[in-house]
Amino acid sequence: MYKYVHGGDIYSVQANRPGDYLDFSVNVNPLGLPEAVKAAVAAATEECRNYPDPFCRELRAALAGWEKINWDDIFCGNGASEIIFRLALAIKPRKALLLAPTFADYARALQTVGCGIEYYDLRAETEFRVREDYSAYLTREIDMAVICNPNNPTGQLCSKAFLKRVLAECREKNIFVLVDECFMDFTDHPEKYSVREYLKDCPNLIILKAFTKLYAMAGIRLGYALTVNRDVLDRLKLCGPDWAVSSLAQAAGICALRQEDYVQQSKLLVQTEREFLIRELTALGLKVFGSRANYIFFLTEGVPDLSQKLLAKGIIIRSCADYLKLNPCFYRVAVKTREENRTLINRIKDVIQHESRAGCD
Repeated sequence: MYKYVHGGDIYSVQANRPGDYLDFSVNVNPLGLPEAVKAAVAAATEECRNYPDPFCRELRAALAGWEKINWDDIFCGNGASEIIFRLALAIKPRKALLLAPTFADYARALQTVGCGIEYYDLRAETEFRVREDYSAYLTREIDMAVICNPNNPTGQLCSKAFLKRVLAECREKNIFVLVDECFMDFTDHPEKYSVREYLKDCPNLIILKAFTKLYAMAGIRLGYALTVNRDVLDRLKLCGPDWAVSSLAQAAGICALRQEDYVQQSKLLVQTEREFLIRELTALGLKVFGSRANYIFFLTEGVPDLSQKLLAKGIIIRSCADYLKLNPCFYRVAVKTREENRTLINRIKDVIQHESRAGCD
């Protein structure tokens, strides 16, 4: 039976319990969609009688300048998740290596093509970091390895040096490597972690990115993949409809890439508020792990059903109970504005104090 396993489903919450909510379950830019992008989308509606450009020419040209790569090395899709499913169809790996926990759609996409899955367990005792023994799992039975960097939900990063070694070993063993960098723009020093500079020398490397998080465009659906592998790029085009990216999404993406001041303001805000949330959650006795992007991953013990208790107070957070290898004591919250973050901290404090009083009765 199908089960929705992502954050951001405010619609189900409101259907079951109508009201106003602060949604910390979805990790998008707290500044919201740039005004210029809203205007660009509105203007693009004038051309909706035409089919969108199936090759996303203008968007790919803009992305080439942004990513500093050849525009022929870019594939655009209907959000990062759609590209993950296309990749599964395009490559059809027999066995893949995934992190656990990590984003659920990697496994879902791979299972649609009958791919077997091996898991590399991330452990609380090592702060959910990928360890040096990862290479031991890259056997010749593996056709594809997926690394989310920074990882979702933990927010932990793999260093560029570590990934360079992984890429070299995978190339020698004919293993495709998908590195998901959808949250990379929110890290403090992305140049220390992104593997974009290795693309030209690594035909087995595919990098996944999206406009969703940085530009708060989750509802518009726009993602892209970077690779120099022409065979993979051609197969990506064959594994889905020709018009996956609407004219509105293309216009939004082109405009978004011009919003340099917005990007700098966003990064500064996320850095400041991430530090605030980590400090405040730790002061409440919660254990924070990783959290190097625009979300905080933490463990709470002695406060059962935190997400449900916060829901009653108008706050939605992401329970991580449905992530592989995690239990209901793990949660993830987005980094938002100071006012919203204060509200979250105060509501969690209320819950903890109530639990403490109840325990004394």
